[in-house]
Amino acid sequence: MSPVKSFEVSPVVLWDTVRILLIKPSSLGDIVHTFPLVSAIKAQWPGVHLTWLVKRQWAELVKRAEGVDRVWPVDMTVRSWVREGAALRAEQFDLALDVQGLFRSGVLAWLSGAPTRVGFANGREGSPWFYTNRVQIQDPNVHAVDRYLSIMGALGVGPPKKPRFQFKLLDEDVATVRAICHRHGFAVDRPWIAMSIGARWPTKRWPLTAFAAVVDQLHESQLDPIVIIGSSDERRDTNQLRALTASPFIDLCGEIPLGCLPTLLSSASAMVTNDSGPMHIAAALGVPVVAMFGPTSAIRTGPYGDGHQVLNGRVPCSPCFSRVCRHVPELECLHLITPAHVVDALRPRLTAHAPCH
Repeated sequence: MSPVKSFEVSPVVLWDTVRILLIKPSSLGDIVHTFPLVSAIKAQWPGVHLTWLVKRQWAELVKRAEGVDRVWPVDMTVRSWVREGAALRAEQFDLALDVQGLFRSGVLAWLSGAPTRVGFANGREGSPWFYTNRVQIQDPNVHAVDRYLSIMGALGVGPPKKPRFQFKLLDEDVATVRAICHRHGFAVDRPWIAMSIGARWPTKRWPLTAFAAVVDQLHESQLDPIVIIGSSDERRDTNQLRALTASPFIDLCGEIPLGCLPTLLSSASAMVTNDSGPMHIAAALGVPVVAMFGPTSAIRTGPYGDGHQVLNGRVPCSPCFSRVCRHVPELECLHLITPAHVVDALRPRLTAHAPCH
């Protein structure tokens, strides 16, 4: 059932020649959650021209989204607002969709000059003031994918019955991934397990000692290679992980370009992960995910779709949505998850999933 209950004005009437500005600058997981909205718009109106405004650091991922006609990278600084606004206005957009719901994104929607601007009525930082049409969300416990798809109601149609994440897996990305993996001595054509040990919030990070125990158990069961995925910032963590386990693993942190990450993860047999951006890419590609959740809500931002397992210590204060843990003992929601829980959740998913190639 759609979470949309009402609109402050009548739904927008669209036609195939409309020029749409989609504003979703960040972050990695939220960008992945917006892919089904692009697919739904293009399925309903194949001829629309859709421009996606995104932070420069995530632009390469958006270029892999089917249905996006133009990627508009921005630096979200105050100084750039007027410059970007003038350039956007020159494009003569008919419609702006602000899926971010913050002051800066609302301002950019307004500066674009689009006569119709759609956003969420409960957007933060005063962003709804910049919209002509406001989508009401009554239930906060709705997944981000379904929240973003509720925009379709403002366009006069219902959300799709089955949301579609459509990635372009480019030939050049396949070649890049194969070359990098070859240097590390493994082939993506054979079964392998992805692992993401990082997270933006300290409170989202399952202990490295626990990850090390999972690596050991998987290696002992001959369920390897295990490949660590992440940015170069995670290198220090992988060095610590190497010191905590005698078992081998492959460290690709900082080596896979963001645009190539969907191609790499599409070949994984499964993924073990914190609540992280790569988790959402894997889930969107249909790769079975076993995820450890503590301060965040799997209902709102968990791996989307079937075949995934979210593990949580189930303490009364979780989800707290806090980057600082004030619970005693600290991070109990994550520490109650054992390596055995993870491996037990992973085994049936390894046998049930046939990787994409």
